[in-house]
Amino acid sequence: MRSLDDIAEEYDFLEGDERYRLLIELGRELDDMPDALKTDATLVRGCSASVWVYPTEGADTLHFLADSNAAITKGIVALVIAAVQDKPASEVAAMDVTAALDPFDLKNQLSSNRTQGVPNMIALVKEHAARIAAA
Repeated sequence: MRSLDDIAEEYDFLEGDERYRLLIELGRELDDMPDALKTDATLVRGCSASVWVYPTEGADTLHFLADSNAAITKGIVALVIAAVQDKPASEVAAMDVTAALDPFDLKNQLSSNRTQGVPNMIALVKEHAARIAAA
């Protein structure tokens, strides 16, 4: 997965439909999430599309599998995951993920129903990070 900084740099050069295409491409780059993990327990509440996020256990870093049934939403999930993927749990627990996503200006680039679940995705990731960091 590309770093969030690399994605932001590319995103900054694009406009309109090209940004949508980049989000769709990012969604395709996510690690495959087995269907068996797409359960009510991994479903992110509050999203207009179905979104699943599953934390995998790593030694010192967080790693997430994620998927969505909507291409652009899957790209938004990929942005959230790119912000935290393979980072130490303590770093993610203290991180302002919303601020890390600010360069993408998602609220002004996408419709509100596409971004309404983003805070819930961030909360899920941060809760998992805090739980691991405290252990």
